[in-house]
Amino acid sequence: MIPIIPLPGKVIFPRTNTPLNVVRQVGVLATKFSLSQDKMVLLLNQKNADLDELTSEDFYSVGTVAKIVDSFEPGDDTVRIAVETERRGIVKEILVDHDIFLADITIPSEDWNQSEDVNSLRKKAVKSFGECMQLKKKLRNEVLSVAKKEKDPGVLADYIANYAGFRGDKPQQILDEVNSTKRLEMVVQFLEEDLEVVELDRRIEEEVEKSVKKTHREFYLNERMKAIQKELGRGEDGSNEFHEIEKQIQEAGMSEEALEKANKELKRLQQMQPMSAESGVIRTYLDWLVSLPWSNRTNKRISINRAETILNADHYGLEKPKDRILEYLAVMKLVKKIKGPILCLVGPPGVGKTSLGKSIANATGRNFVRMSLGGVRDEAEVRGHRRTYIGSLPGRIIHGLRDAKSKNPLFLLDEVDKMSSDFRGDPASALLEVLDPEQNDTFRDHYLDVDFDLSEVMFIMTANSKSSIPIPLLDRMEVIDLPGYTEFEKLKIAQQFLVPKQIKSNGLNAKLVNIDDTSVGSIINHYTKEAGVRGLERQISKCCRKIARQVAKNGKKHRNIKINADNISDFLGPHQFKQRQPEEQDEVGVATGMVYTQVGGDIVAIEATTMRGEGELTLTGQLGDVMKESAQTALAYIRSQSEKLELPIDFTFSQQDFHIHVPEGAVPKEGPSAGITIATAMVSAMTGQHVRKDVAMTGEITLRGRVLPIGGLKEKILAAHRNQIHHVIIPEENSRDLPEIPEDVRSKLEFHQVENMTQVLDLALRKE
Repeated sequence: MIPIIPLPGKVIFPRTNTPLNVVRQVGVLATKFSLSQDKMVLLLNQKNADLDELTSEDFYSVGTVAKIVDSFEPGDDTVRIAVETERRGIVKEILVDHDIFLADITIPSEDWNQSEDVNSLRKKAVKSFGECMQLKKKLRNEVLSVAKKEKDPGVLADYIANYAGFRGDKPQQILDEVNSTKRLEMVVQFLEEDLEVVELDRRIEEEVEKSVKKTHREFYLNERMKAIQKELGRGEDGSNEFHEIEKQIQEAGMSEEALEKANKELKRLQQMQPMSAESGVIRTYLDWLVSLPWSNRTNKRISINRAETILNADHYGLEKPKDRILEYLAVMKLVKKIKGPILCLVGPPGVGKTSLGKSIANATGRNFVRMSLGGVRDEAEVRGHRRTYIGSLPGRIIHGLRDAKSKNPLFLLDEVDKMSSDFRGDPASALLEVLDPEQNDTFRDHYLDVDFDLSEVMFIMTANSKSSIPIPLLDRMEVIDLPGYTEFEKLKIAQQFLVPKQIKSNGLNAKLVNIDDTSVGSIINHYTKEAGVRGLERQISKCCRKIARQVAKNGKKHRNIKINADNISDFLGPHQFKQRQPEEQDEVGVATGMVYTQVGGDIVAIEATTMRGEGELTLTGQLGDVMKESAQTALAYIRSQSEKLELPIDFTFSQQDFHIHVPEGAVPKEGPSAGITIATAMVSAMTGQHVRKDVAMTGEITLRGRVLPIGGLKEKILAAHRNQIHHVIIPEENSRDLPEIPEDVRSKLEFHQVENMTQVLDLALRKE
């Protein structure tokens, strides 16, 4: 028995040496089995080349016996072998053993007799073979010489069949024929058939060539005319096209590498037919090369006083971010180059991240380019596509530089936290090189395939949350937090920026409309719920549009319209939001917590209750895993400190169920900062003590009752102030964040800094 290596749609003739790449498992197993035995295999063609699941009925009955002379395993579950084929093998029976096909074969006799007929047939075969290969333009003298010397008709037939490239089932028919003379006759017949096909193709080509001869003649004359005009230094319209491209290349100020590449591609273009597809690809490539700002720069004029004036004029508040930006610009001015990490502006929507980038560009005299990274998941968006792909283009970095028309613009990479990755690559990894000043001077776009210097580009990034930014990318940044605005800051921004802007953009003026501070305050409190001012601007624009409609309708009869808190609902409709008020009275099992959301800070009433049961804890309100763990930690703390907390004598944890609910139920909630609020509500529910309605709290709880620091304190404090809370409980370690709170807000609140849960309960629970 001999192992079978299945060949999908391929025939290998005897007396040849050939390499094979065995990919399919059935072939790999057979090869390894043979290597462990006598290294003999049967190369057997299968009837259906596309079939992977084989049976003994799926093979032809005649194959080639071969010996494995060399093998290599690359480590990818495949085997590469070199085989030396010997004789035909006729299959008598096929068996399957451990997924290996084994064949019982016989070796047929291939004897022949020398005769005139055989000699004549042999000469005819050699002649036809030479003619056929010549017409196919595949004739090799050494191959034909070997064929002429071969006397055995069977061997000659196999040799010709191996090189002739017969299609379909013809190779298998030749292999199936055991008789040497008949096999050679079959080869001669197939060669004559191929000759007829090749000759027919040649005649068709001649007819086609003849039919378009006139067109080709005109094209040829036109090309000759262009060549003559080129020698004379003139083109069809008085200018030489290639000379113009060459001039653009020389004036582009490219690097030596890019210049060499451009000249090489220009030479290729000159040798091509104008209508060829490759010609269009090269033209597009050269257009990109000459359009890039290789040496164009804007005059960088960094004046700290001017920059400070521009930032203050364009943005109200944001003192700490503006101070850090001015420090960054001061260092740039002194060292004459971009130094230090990339600035990343992080904050909720509408706080002015993008507009800050525009102001920096204005202050430094740089052109501004914005590149949105939201939803980008393909590395080619950053690095471009290789020119081997149809319709390939450079990446967004190169696109932005071309649009900027300068080598040193301010490049704003917006929404960096919204990137993702898939099978097409990780764009965040591609940005690592772009943002590194130590290596981005040799940035290589896949489309351009030449280095481009990005070291003079000033990159600034924006994000809504730094938690979603990949760690390696975050390591290259310096995060500048932009917290939400207070009501007072929003009012000032509306007065100085939003109202005048919307009055002008809607074709109005101060004589036609008057939007007073009371109406703006009403919009802030009752029509928006955000940390920024984008929604506020939309509502002001809505008021202006309604007034613009009246002005367009009434014309000169129109009178000045005043918008105030009393008539704002006529323009914007009923109130969309109602400010959360503290509980009307002290409640049992209800504690007020401070939370941080995507739109800024807010307060939430956390409810807890107990009932007869088996000690189960139920959590509702779409709580995340961390928040659920905080609730479990709070319950564990209460159980461990039941005596100190003075729970009722008859209170038994194993006979009580506990239910914690955090409104609003449709809004997902996450984070550990509600830990002390949950614990307070649960203690209140178990002891019957009332929770003070004028107290709000935030902080993480541990099993020992320690209170750990939290983030987003400023936004939470602002939310408490907006909702008329007078007392706030915060972790002791967060006291360092209090200076960031505006003075007008701090003066109206009383802060209680705590280290453990005992202090929290003493402050929050009303002692009866």
